[in-house]
Amino acid sequence: MNIRKLTESDYEILVEWWKAWKWPPIEKDFLPDNGKGGFVIEKEGTMIVAGFIYITNSKAVLLEWIISNPEYREDDRDMAIKCLINTIEYIIKDWGYKYIFSIGRTKALIDKHKELGWHVDSKPSHEIIKILK
Repeated sequence: MNIRKLTESDYEILVEWWKAWKWPPIEKDFLPDNGKGGFVIEKEGTMIVAGFIYITNSKAVLLEWIISNPEYREDDRDMAIKCLINTIEYIIKDWGYKYIFSIGRTKALIDKHKELGWHVDSKPSHEIIKILK
């Protein structure tokens, strides 16, 4: 397995993943660096899981829109997701950030965060978004 930065051409693949998981695809201009501001874990050329990093002007980073390949069902799938989270933690710490924040509702993903030592608030939150026109 290896990790790499997202590229322009990855966006259409991620759109297909969001659709397959019955999530609304996230618009490029809503994503950091127009859809390239994140990382993907690959194995032998197959993309397994990706996530985006929103950089702030504080010591905090937002890790968001973690999405996995719905067709990848190998035994190392969970390890790939944890690898993505752990590697992003390492990268942002190396960049000088102190906090990492994420929003989630998928139980399996929340459980992985717990396993990796994240604090998970027991009260559910809601994403509140407004498109300014």
